[in-house]
Amino acid sequence: MEHIEDNILNGGVDGARESMNFLRSVRDMLAGTSKSSINVSVKWDGAPAIFAGIDPSDGQFFVAKKGIFNANPKVYKTPEEVSADTSGDLSKKLIKALEILPSLGIKGVIQGDFLFSKKDLKAQYIDGQKYITFHPNTIVYAVPYGPLANELNKAEIGIVWHTRYKGSSFEKMSAEFGKNIAKTLKPNPRIWSVDAEYDDASGTATMTEKETAKVTKLLSDAGKIFQKLDANSLNGISNNEELLTRMKTFLNKKVRAGKRVVNVSKVVSEMITYFHDYYKIESDKRKSAKGKAGVSDRKKEVMKYFSNTNKRNLENILHLMNAFVDVKQILISQMNKTAKLKTFLSTADGFEVTSPEGYVAIDKVGKNAVKLIDRMEFSRANFSDKVFKGWQK
Repeated sequence: MEHIEDNILNGGVDGARESMNFLRSVRDMLAGTSKSSINVSVKWDGAPAIFAGIDPSDGQFFVAKKGIFNANPKVYKTPEEVSADTSGDLSKKLIKALEILPSLGIKGVIQGDFLFSKKDLKAQYIDGQKYITFHPNTIVYAVPYGPLANELNKAEIGIVWHTRYKGSSFEKMSAEFGKNIAKTLKPNPRIWSVDAEYDDASGTATMTEKETAKVTKLLSDAGKIFQKLDANSLNGISNNEELLTRMKTFLNKKVRAGKRVVNVSKVVSEMITYFHDYYKIESDKRKSAKGKAGVSDRKKEVMKYFSNTNKRNLENILHLMNAFVDVKQILISQMNKTAKLKTFLSTADGFEVTSPEGYVAIDKVGKNAVKLIDRMEFSRANFSDKVFKGWQK
């Protein structure tokens, strides 16, 4: 699953068009119209991932981590199997899940992320208010004392569910994102199950006509940039795996440093320098003439892309990515108004207020999805050594 702006690089013309349609659909949803063709789910900053359900090969209940779709699926049906293959906190969580989850009546296979086990729940005061908190990864989730906090205190594990799988075997399973899952499970106070589905029953995030018009204008401007793009230049990125990988790595470094692309001409020049530097490092790693020649051939093939024409088109591609980010940020800000839990970052100076991780836009069929994340905020925090992570015990 890709960031909505990166879909331009990954999918070329089709990816750019798909991202535009996703943004329009989220706008329609937040404008309160009935024509929105997407569902939206909330991205929780949970970890680790968990799969659970019925093994179609033998009808037995299992839990698993991410090896479920390997050539030889790695699933656990007994505590002994969990202990033999995992250790530490992960092992304890999976064993507890194997004990509790069969009571939920899971149909098929579902995927989610652990939010907490009993020992992860803490009573903490933040800005003078008492919360129950859990800190699975980068974000600290805080629940004010009250009915919901009481639910958490009774639970032994917490899991957010986001994907359902169907198929006659693990190899043939297809994913459906954004489906109601927790609501279909039998209640059990030993687990706090929550759906990732975005819900704004109160209409808190509904945009005004003025706000909707602003987003529509930005989308129109993005459409004009899109019309300027040369299809061959755009598809030339998505059709060249090495070029695509290196380009995304370069741009991700900007994101992690909290630097938004502003001067696109300068950034294109920096990108070309990055490519030259990358291949020099790769060449220096090779000891043989044959190895160095192989790197040289790869470089020549990739650098063909950076013709004067493509460089100008690349500037417009970056402009289009920026335009999508501008729209995305407005939509994220609206949806953040519906957050049910408080979210913080844990730093050496105490707790710092932050936004939820983000959202996922999913087509109505549940097959295609893109991420809407404030990368300048969340990605910066995710890679910052000044922000404590939940796994740093």
